[in-house]
Amino acid sequence: MCATVADLSAHDRSALVWHFPHSVAFVGPWQFYTGYCLLASRAHSSELSQLGTNRAAFLGEMAILAEAIESCFAPHKLNYELLGNVVPHLHWHIFPRTADDPERLQPVWLALERAKTDPAEKHRLETGTVPPDKVRERLREWLTANNAPRRKES
Repeated sequence: MCATVADLSAHDRSALVWHFPHSVAFVGPWQFYTGYCLLASRAHSSELSQLGTNRAAFLGEMAILAEAIESCFAPHKLNYELLGNVVPHLHWHIFPRTADDPERLQPVWLALERAKTDPAEKHRLETGTVPPDKVRERLREWLTANNAPRRKES
């Protein structure tokens, strides 16, 4: 995840899903949770309360991305995380959870913490049933077909 939206050019562009007017969506690295995405605010804020008049639009874009994930990958449940403890810039983690996930009743972060020291766990969590480029492609197709808002090019 990039530290600020200004760092987007440094972020891996192959992960880019969509340029919304108030945010940017990326495919996340942990594709064991097939469809996992990050949504970063274009405006730098560390708290949702700081977005002012753009807050509703940012939340709306998060909901549209969530709908795309649900439609494309049919998870049992979506987990939404807006933390900012490590990167103090507004960004959502949207984790699709499946009914057969052996740890479906636990927070994703416990498995991600294990991945820091266990190469096999890291590989398991990075490997999903759908390759990341196909995840990105399916989400883009859905967002296009459903007229998701895009940032206007200047």
